[in-house]
Amino acid sequence: MENVLAARRTPAVEEVGLERAEGRVLAEEVCADRDYPPRDRSLRDGFAVRASDTPGRLRIIGEIRAGGDCAFRVERGEAVEIMTGAPLPDGADTVVMQEHAERDGLVVAVRDAVGPGRWVTARGAEARCGQRLLEVGHRIGYAEIALLATLGRRRVRVYRRPRVAILATGDELVELDCEPLESQIRSSNAWSLAAQVGRAGGVPEILPIAPDRLEPTRELMARGLEADLLLISGGVSTGKYDLVEPAARSLGAEFFFTGVEMQPGYPLVFGRARGTFFFGLPGNPICTMVAFEVFARAALQLLAGENEPLLPLLQAELAAPFRHSPGLTRLAPARLSADGATVTPLAWRGSGDIFALVRSNCFLVAEADRESWQPGDLIRVLLR
Repeated sequence: MENVLAARRTPAVEEVGLERAEGRVLAEEVCADRDYPPRDRSLRDGFAVRASDTPGRLRIIGEIRAGGDCAFRVERGEAVEIMTGAPLPDGADTVVMQEHAERDGLVVAVRDAVGPGRWVTARGAEARCGQRLLEVGHRIGYAEIALLATLGRRRVRVYRRPRVAILATGDELVELDCEPLESQIRSSNAWSLAAQVGRAGGVPEILPIAPDRLEPTRELMARGLEADLLLISGGVSTGKYDLVEPAARSLGAEFFFTGVEMQPGYPLVFGRARGTFFFGLPGNPICTMVAFEVFARAALQLLAGENEPLLPLLQAELAAPFRHSPGLTRLAPARLSADGATVTPLAWRGSGDIFALVRSNCFLVAEADRESWQPGDLIRVLLR
């Protein structure tokens, strides 16, 4: 899929204020505007001294606070009281923690020898002036916001967020404000997909529900292909009223795959029509959500200009036995412990059981070639 998406269009670029940059993807390199720190800096409260004067009794000639003036030069036999984050005075090459010294008025006694550079961050140790700190395609999080603020960047160039059209299909669906018949359900998939799209960096646009008729489905798909990415929920299996593939073919679609060896999520379509990529996702709610997280989310992030979308997988110990029928990779709702060490499978009633999903905070990922796991066994976990 990534090889196919390598031919994607470069997104348009816009400039945003730092207060709106979180979650966006950088469209420019970010370089250091000076050395960080700009001069040697103390890592502890204590005394700035010459290492060659330790151990010994030293005369205190002043004090430097974080952000304070560094108008001192430490000569032989002298010390300056210094606070965490304060610049190291000229002449000093190390810091003695206050816990390792005894002060008596304007004299400090250093008990042990201290080597040069102890409790000191050297000038430029964090970054050198002109050093590239962030690359094009990097997604901005709160740490990156702190970095940009440190560099004095009030505004930053980012890629425009992709527009993602969302099309739910099926005669059984009604809009949220409708009272469904016993044979109908409200269209929840479009709204869960909109939330997933927003979290992945896209701008969701929910289209009207497509009925189980070819021409309306085709017309709504054509409308959705005007966006940067089209997500279709339902209608991708092989039944009489599964019309997504026929409608896509009538729009000149090229199909890259039409199924994956995964459950939930097996009937999954990925293709391109009229220059726009599209996913046909299975219609059961958990199938739709899982298929988006495993496949469509990475595609969306690539279309947003991001360099390396990552699937949030980790390993945890099972807290209870788990088994499944081998042959497909299976994902099941589960609950990861607060410390991330153990995971507990949850009882659920199939891929339409949203209620069980809400009780979960992850999915177990059961390998296709293994049947059972025992408590204490490691198993992969997909965060949600």
